[in-house]
Amino acid sequence: MGNYTNEELNVALWEVSSTISNCEKIHGKFEEGTAQYSLLRNRIKAMIISKLLIEYELSPEEQMSRHQTDDRVKKLGLDRENVMVQYTKAELTEALRPVVSVISKCEKAQGKSDEGTPHYRRVENLIKAMEIAKALIEAQLALDEISGDL
Repeated sequence: MGNYTNEELNVALWEVSSTISNCEKIHGKFEEGTAQYSLLRNRIKAMIISKLLIEYELSPEEQMSRHQTDDRVKKLGLDRENVMVQYTKAELTEALRPVVSVISKCEKAQGKSDEGTPHYRRVENLIKAMEIAKALIEAQLALDEISGDL
């Protein structure tokens, strides 16, 4: 779908996986039904969708060298090979919202840091990862539109 190198995809995959892990660590600290709980649940789902799409983009050689099973994916009953049919158009569209939100928050945070600092670079990597995720979700939505028109 995209013209990303395996290196770019691997960095994005690491950032997305790290975001999932961080969200899961704090998710349990909020009561079910609260806004924070729902926000994190939606963000985790968006990041899992992003992770699966990024993995799908990796070259076959790179995919074979990666550990393809993931507890979060198993827990949600997802299959990376069938990511294109695992989600409805509405779910993919909904996944865009948290991804765009992370980009926006990171850009604001980055504006408060000096260029070249570790914090600036960390946020820059996360922005790039989210931009890749956003592009892949949008590309999948476009593919779904095309297949729906046939």
